[in-house]
Amino acid sequence: MSRVQLALNVDDLDRAVTFYTALFGVEPAKRKPGYANFAVAEPPLKLVLLENPGQGGTLNHLGVEVETSRQVHGEIARLSEAGLFTEEQMATTCCFATQDKVWVTGPGAERWEVYTVLADSETFGAAPEFLEIDAVQTCCGPEQSCCAGQTA
Repeated sequence: MSRVQLALNVDDLDRAVTFYTALFGVEPAKRKPGYANFAVAEPPLKLVLLENPGQGGTLNHLGVEVETSRQVHGEIARLSEAGLFTEEQMATTCCFATQDKVWVTGPGAERWEVYTVLADSETFGAAPEFLEIDAVQTCCGPEQSCCAGQTA
């Protein structure tokens, strides 16, 4: 199974969690300081909320969650064959999970990731303090909007 991921910036995580719990009828699958995600069965959706005061209501990034690293590598090959520039991140820690992923950028500068979760993590990114800009860049790359401005 794969599902589309929608990562949104929100001003107030508590209010957003209350709203999306009511909208989709499910509780968050993961909740950490400044972060929550929902695994919605119908429609198949991974909704990620990133608390970024002042950026609420804006798109952070898009993605497709797949089940295995083999699928991520298959997408790397397919996207490269299609002439798209890919940025690979293997065994990277981002959004409280260790992941294998590949990034591409759409024609409107929208960032898409195809990823699989390898394991849960107690940290937001690879750096010890996820609130530091270096952690944001480690998580999502220096030129990407993913996780930009992440605050607790």
